[in-house]
Amino acid sequence: MAFEGLTERLQNAMTKMRRKGKVTEADVKEMMREVRLALLEADVNFKVVKDFLKTVSARAVGAEVLDSLSPGQQIIKIVSEELTDLMGGEQATIQTAAKAPTVVMMVGLQGAGKTTTAGKLASYLRKNQNKRSLLIAADIYRPAAIQQLETIGKQLDIPVFSMGDQVSPVEIARQGIEKAKAEHLDFVLIDTAGRLQIDETLMQELSDIKETTQPTEIFLVVDAMTGQEAANVASSFNEQLDISGVILTKLDGDTRGGAALSIRAVTGKPIKFTGSGEKLDALEPFYPDRMANRILGMGDMLTLIEKAQEDFDEKKSEEMMTKLRENTFDFNDFIEQMDQVSNMGPMEDILKMIPGMSNVPGLDKLQIDPKDTARMKAIVLSMTPKERENPDLLSQSRRRRIARGSARPIAEVNRLIKQFNESKKMMGQMSKGNMNGMENLFGQGAKGKLGKIAMNSMVRKNKKKMKKKNKKSRK
Repeated sequence: MAFEGLTERLQNAMTKMRRKGKVTEADVKEMMREVRLALLEADVNFKVVKDFLKTVSARAVGAEVLDSLSPGQQIIKIVSEELTDLMGGEQATIQTAAKAPTVVMMVGLQGAGKTTTAGKLASYLRKNQNKRSLLIAADIYRPAAIQQLETIGKQLDIPVFSMGDQVSPVEIARQGIEKAKAEHLDFVLIDTAGRLQIDETLMQELSDIKETTQPTEIFLVVDAMTGQEAANVASSFNEQLDISGVILTKLDGDTRGGAALSIRAVTGKPIKFTGSGEKLDALEPFYPDRMANRILGMGDMLTLIEKAQEDFDEKKSEEMMTKLRENTFDFNDFIEQMDQVSNMGPMEDILKMIPGMSNVPGLDKLQIDPKDTARMKAIVLSMTPKERENPDLLSQSRRRRIARGSARPIAEVNRLIKQFNESKKMMGQMSKGNMNGMENLFGQGAKGKLGKIAMNSMVRKNKKKMKKKNKKSRK
């Protein structure tokens, strides 16, 4: 995942500072050395690192900080604020034209993910802003680029305008916009050609498309895995086309995060969206403050809450709350709730958004096996309808029968029933407005309920590894 190395290094520096009751200028200098190394290792542009450290140091050694009651926390707050400012300060939203359709040009090097991102953006606009878009296939050079966009359009049920690969991209874009006007569509997203590297022919073609279509937004699509080079690419495109914003792709890949921290400072243009994952709904608005919190290991509760609101069925959630208040929550509801949580994404990613969880040792290596959910389902589905509706019926003899039916150990059946009872009790507290329930779920990192689940998972996996090692050594 992106930023893991950077997060670890910065957290180590912050932890040392947080423990100090009194902070001196020498302490600040030592921390700045750690931060400098962390940023350079993350492939952040050298000049950006230099300017960032200069600004943080100037604020951190001020008398009002060093003489305060908690100087360590003050300095961490300064680093967080400056990191947020480095990435743009506030969220930059997509602009719309005074008269529809709003024209958006998607530009970038070949392989950055322009075509897929165009589809993702059209999907995002429909889902979040109720806007209808037209995708224009103006990449006539890359083999199968037109077919790829048409396939994406078909999957999303979004229209695609193409004229084959024998018509100039400028003419394709012009006629596509005319079609969008005739059909009263809200947005036009032009998928332009890329190259393996920047050249004059490409830039001239893009300049001609820009002049003909007069786009409201020119989004540069950048592969976050290219590190510092992404900032150089962004700078070149910005000089030629005066881009309006950046979309970072592959943020879920093995990237050190330098692109996200460098692009705004180098180009002066904001990152507006980030893409992570292959799914066509995997596009999110970029929030500099939330990203700064995640980099510093402070969690991202707002994004977690938004994911929950987006993926949870409101009507079903209301029914669930009623059941919790009336103490009628059963195993059928438990399975349904597990499915909804699974829709939010991998559990290890959700855990990292909870404040304090990134401090849990080994969490960066944690991978919760989706098969665990399947095994839990198998246990529940081995219960009779009456047992699922009334868990109090689950005597030891019934549990042994369920274990045989699901082909799972009796200990696993007992553990699931115990987890169910604990979850039911905790969520019952939350439904009655008891904030301790929320604290039990999210609070204090590893002490929270989700934190314990992660820790227990790691402990079980370590035990399995130790057993395997012991068997090998005996052999």
